[in-house]
Parts: sequence; structure tokens; C-alpha cells
Amino acid sequence: MAKKKTKTKTKAKKEPRFKAPNLNFKLTNQQRLVYGSLIAMLGLLLFIAFLSFFFTGKADQSILSEFTTKEVEAENWLSKTGAWLSDFFIQRGFGVSSFIFSGLVSLSGIYILLKLKLEKLRRHWFWGTSIVIWFSILFGFFSYKNDFLGGTIGFEINDFLQAYIGKTGTILLLLFGLITYLAIRLKVTVETFQRLFHKAKKEISEDIDNIKEDLKPLDNDLTAEAEEIKKAHQISLDEEKQVVEDKPKSEAPAKPKETKVSESFEVEVAKEEDHLEIEVEKTEEEISETDNLANKLVEDYGAFDPTLELGNYKFPTLDLLKKYDSEGITINQEELEENKNRIVDTLNNYKIGIASIKATIGPTVTLYEIVPDAGVRISKIKNLEDDIALSLSALGIRIIAPIPGKGTIGIEVPNKNSTIVSMRSVIASQKFQKSEMQLPIAFGKTISNETFVVDLAKMPHMLMAGATGQGKSVGLNAVLTSLLYKKHPAEVKFVLVDPKKVELTLFNKIERHYLAKLPDEAEAIITDNTKVIHTLNSLCIEMDNRYEMLKNALCRNIVEYNTKFKARKLNPNDGHAYLPYIVLVVDEFADLIMTAGKEVETPVARLAQLARAIGIHLIIATQRPSVNVITGIIKANFPARIAFRVTSKIDSRTILDGAGADQLIGRGDMLYTQGNEMIRIQCAFVDTPEVERIVDFIGAQKAYPEAHLLPEYVGEESGTSIDIDINDRDKLFREAAEIIVTSQQGSASLLQRKLKLGYNRAGRLIDQLEAAGIVGGFEGSKARQVLVPDLVALDQLLENE
Repeated sequence: MAKKKTKTKTKAKKEPRFKAPNLNFKLTNQQRLVYGSLIAMLGLLLFIAFLSFFFTGKADQSILSEFTTKEVEAENWLSKTGAWLSDFFIQRGFGVSSFIFSGLVSLSGIYILLKLKLEKLRRHWFWGTSIVIWFSILFGFFSYKNDFLGGTIGFEINDFLQAYIGKTGTILLLLFGLITYLAIRLKVTVETFQRLFHKAKKEISEDIDNIKEDLKPLDNDLTAEAEEIKKAHQISLDEEKQVVEDKPKSEAPAKPKETKVSESFEVEVAKEEDHLEIEVEKTEEEISETDNLANKLVEDYGAFDPTLELGNYKFPTLDLLKKYDSEGITINQEELEENKNRIVDTLNNYKIGIASIKATIGPTVTLYEIVPDAGVRISKIKNLEDDIALSLSALGIRIIAPIPGKGTIGIEVPNKNSTIVSMRSVIASQKFQKSEMQLPIAFGKTISNETFVVDLAKMPHMLMAGATGQGKSVGLNAVLTSLLYKKHPAEVKFVLVDPKKVELTLFNKIERHYLAKLPDEAEAIITDNTKVIHTLNSLCIEMDNRYEMLKNALCRNIVEYNTKFKARKLNPNDGHAYLPYIVLVVDEFADLIMTAGKEVETPVARLAQLARAIGIHLIIATQRPSVNVITGIIKANFPARIAFRVTSKIDSRTILDGAGADQLIGRGDMLYTQGNEMIRIQCAFVDTPEVERIVDFIGAQKAYPEAHLLPEYVGEESGTSIDIDINDRDKLFREAAEIIVTSQQGSASLLQRKLKLGYNRAGRLIDQLEAAGIVGGFEGSKARQVLVPDLVALDQLLENE
């Protein structure tokens, strides 16, 4: 048995006598240049020969039979070869329509030269040959047997058709061929002719109206002239009548006539004066109907109030926040004097004199401002940072040389006994309570013990980074707490992303008040990376929808739009609605980049670049500030940066584009920059029990029926090969199929651009195309494979269903 198997195996390996040649050859760049140029020039030579035929064709008829005789000369511009080719294609072939063949040959050479897709070239040859035949038959209908207009083929086909269906049938057949070409090749429909008819009708109507407008002044002039003649004639009749009546009674009949003539003259003069002195009446500008309607609605019902649905909502009280006994600044004179002496002694050791020194005490850090003697280089003091830290026996000495806006050098020294900056103290400050900002955030207190409040809407996005345990999560809680104390649920919505699954879970209790989520999602706080990608893309759709609403409302930003909507100048029936701010908070961005990469970075960068004007703001936090996490695209679009303590100068430069974050002391000590100077802040401390009390207070109140729903997003990975009923197909299925086959690119984004669709409908069309066998299955980030080579194959596929 083993021998038999071996014999069979050897037989299978035996090569056939004849092997079919491999037609799928590839040309090198040099071969493509040679062959492409040759074929393009052949097309040009055909054109020259055909053109010469109209001038030399009759003279060359006699020498065609003597083609091989060398002594015989032809008058064609390409000699005997040109005479023979032009006679073959034009006289004996398809007539003047043969010029199309020369164009197709040249086009073939260009396709080879430029390495274009040959599928399109095949379509050009198919339809080009069809046009040649159609024109040959058309011209042959009006030509004689030896006429070059339609050629011998056109004449013979006409002779055959007219013998069986007559001239009328031949004309109708030609008309049907033209309609078929327009419908299949040029995508012409009945609606196309209707649009052309209506457009022509409209243009004719406009021309008639313009002619009427042009004739109106002439008509008015003729009417005015006729009125003047009529008045003059009436005056002369009245004069004659008056003379006849007064003649028997008056002894001097000439006087009344003179009187009337003078009256007539006075009337004419008065008319002329009236004509010269024109009084222009001033009219007040009318108020548009929209403004009238909007003003009336405001008068009757008042301005639109977005908070009306939760009109009884109460903001959290200050009692929910903890008050610490150790709050406030305690001045330790002995510590200040000791630090001052050590700084002066250290600088004197390096022969650096000091003119003056001043101390500003903060909650955790004291700033010593020194003015060095004249001639001392600043860089010399900057280089003594470690020596001063050694002499003071302190961690986190930071030298600012010079302090921006001042002629001093700053040395920040941590206090031995730091004080807590409570969230209650910054929320209760007048700076926060009386702020008129759109999205106010109270971070904490500066070195000068001032509450630091910034507007997130002006940032417009914020990047937060720092090592583990240095206060990053507390900083995020401070941001959210600030917005909860200042903004109504109708004015702001949060999209919370928490890959750690423990940091932001407390805010689940205010889901129906402040949170936004995807439709059909169980939880509003996102912990799954796949849902993060969907949420980010959903926010991109929300951004595009909002920009469309702003465009229709003729507004530039969300503030103008909401002001206009509150004034009832935008109709909700037209798709307008009040737009709340949306704040996206990502607690650990590095984890998302590690698992999803570009799928996360791309929508984040797009939102950061465009979403400012329509009220979507991003807060991204990470504990690993490396360049592969905080990329150049991310940094370019996040001008506001917050750095808590990091372990190296490299991480500090990655976040802040400068050193300093490695010199912080931790426990909420942070540096804030918005593209100019860096400000050192002690972040306000808000503990977990405080957050619980706040969310319990808000969650116990009346809420909306559900969380704020973001637009639905369907990823390409949801594509399925399950059969879809033909009757359930989208109305745009055929058009979508033609676009996909023509472009040979199977993606939902292509259908969105070409058909101006939303992503959901484009995704459904892709599913239907897959079920029909037009595109292949989902292949990750790559476009789907198109399984149909051209439109002819598509027609056959759809007809066979």
C-alpha cells in the first residue's frame, strides 16, 4: 500500500505538457515608459492619418492596390501606411466616428504611463466602441454606399435594419440606444429632464420680467406725455369756450384771452418749480416679521428658561463641605528669619550680594523675593538651586529667575507646617461666588493666599498629569465640585471616563441630573475601552450636529446661539434646541492610549481642535506623562496644563514645556500654565465623604427622566454577514452600490461624504452591501474589499437576485 501511495503522489507532481502563460505580468517603470509612450504615439499617428484622409483620400484610392510597390507614393501625411489605415477605418469601416479609436488608443498609453487602474480603461473601451457603432449607424442613415460619413459598416447595418424594420424603426432604435447610453453611462434620469425643463422655464420667465421692467420707464414716459398733451388740449378748449361766452357782454374781447394766457403761463411755471424742488419723505425701517414674532413671544411668555423643567432645583450648600480647624495662614517669625539668614549666607559664600529680600507666605510654600546687587548674573543664582536646598534642609526648592513682571528673583521654600486649603474656603470666596464665567473652576489658593478661579470655557481644554498619589484625582474632584456648585443641570453635562473603575463611580448618583451617555447603555460612567471609543466618536457626531445648528442660526459660538434661543428667535420645529455645555473627563488617558492607540487619539485631537465654539470641553488626566501618551497633537490642542509632582525633569518638560514640576512637594502642590507664566497653587482638598454628601444631596432631588443622550454611534466592527431581506433595503442601496463599485473602496465614511448621510445610515448600507455580496467582511481599520469589479457586473448581480 505504501508503494502505491508513493506512485500516486509522484503522478500528481508530474507537470503538464502545455502550461498556460501567466497573464498577470507587471511592467517595470522603464517598460511602462516605453510601452505607454509607444501606444500613446500610435493613437496620435492614427489621428493624423484619419485627418489627412479628408484632404488626400480621393487621390490615394488609386495606389491602395499597389501598396507593396516602392516606387508608388501616397499623398497621405503618413504615406502609404496612413492611406491604408484611414481607408480601412473610415472608408471601409465606421466612417468619421473612427476618430474615437485614435483617442482610445492614446488614452490606453496614458493609463499605462501613469499606472492607472485598467478597470476604468476597459469601461472607456466598451462605451467608446459603442459610441463608434452608434454614430456609424446614425451617419450611415444619411449617407450613400461609398460615402465616408458613416463608412461601409454603417451603410450596411442601415441597409439591413431598413429592410426589416423600415426607416421609422431604425430611427426609434437609434433613439433607444441614445437613451440607454445616457441612463447607464451618464446616470441621466427622468428627474434630470424635469429639472432642466423647470430651469429653462424659470429663466424664460425671468427674461420676460426683465423685459417688462425695461419697458416700464418708456411706458411711463409715453403716458406722462399723453397726459400733458391732453391737459394742453383741454386748456385751449376752455379758453375758446370762455371767449365765445364773454364776447357779447364785453366791449374789449381781447382782455379775457390775455388773462387766460397769463394764467396758463403761471400754471406751467408753478409746475416747473414743483418739479425742481423734490421733497424726500423719510421712512422708518420696518422690523422683520421674525423679530416681531420673537418680541411678542418674549412679551407674552418671557424669555426661554432652560432651568424651568427643574425649576425647584437647589444648589448644594456649603454645609456639605468640611471646615478644617487648621485653615488659614499662620506666620512663624522664627522660621522666616532662619530661612532668610540661610539664603543670605549661602549666596554670600558664592560672593553674591543681596540688596533687599521680601517674604510672601502661602498655605504650603513661602516665596522669598530677593533683589541682587548690580552686576550679579541671574544664571549664577539659578545654578545654586541645590546648594540653597541643602542649606535650608528642605525638599522642593524652586527658583524663579526672574519673576515675570517684576525685577526680582523668587525662591520658593516649603513651609515646615503646611495648612490645608479646604474646598469650602475656595467655594465660599467672593471671587468664585460672584464670578460671571461660563464654567468657573476654583482650583485652590496661590502663594499669596488668593483663591485661584479660571474659566474652563476660555482654556478651552485642560491636560492634567502627575505621579501616583500626588493629588491628581483630588484635582479632578475639585473641578467637578466647582461646576456642581455653580451650574444648573440644564446648563452643563459631564461625560466621565474612568478606566480604573473606582475614582468617579460616586457620580453615578447624579446620572439623571448632570451625566451624559450613549443610548441603551446601562451605566453613564464609562469603564470599558470599547465604549470609550464609541463615546468619543459620538461626541464628534454631536460636535458636527451642533455646528450645523449654529450655521443655520447664523451664530458663531454656543453663547450667541443660546442667547438667541432664549430670546425665542430660533424655532424648535426647525431642529433648534438649547445646548448645554459638555465636559469630557478622562481619568487615566495613558491606559486608553496603550489599549486603543490611534482610535482614541484621533477623535480626541479632532474634538480638541474644533469643539471649543460649540461648548464641548476636554479634561484629560494621566499619571504617566511620557511622549507616547502626551503626543505632539495632544499638547498642541491643550494649552492649559496642570502638573502635580513628577519624578523627573523630563516628565516636567513633557507636561509644562519647562522644568519645575519635579521640584513640587506633593499632596496637591501643583503648577498651572496656560501658555504664559507658571503659577504655583495649592489644590483645594475635597475628600470622598464630601463628594458623597454632595451627590446624595443632588440625587435626592427631582431629576430628568433619563441621562442626557448622546448621538448613536455604530462602529464598523458591527458589520454582519447575516442575510438582509431585499424588501428592507435602503432607498439609496443602488446608488450606494454604484459609488462603492466605481471607487473600489468599501467604507461607510465614503458613503457619508458622497451621499451626505449620517454614520448610522451609512453603516446600515454597508451591512446591506455585505449581505448582497458587493463588499467583503469587516477587516479592522482597513476598508472593506469590493467584490464586484465594475458596474456591468453589478447590474448582472442585482438582476440575478
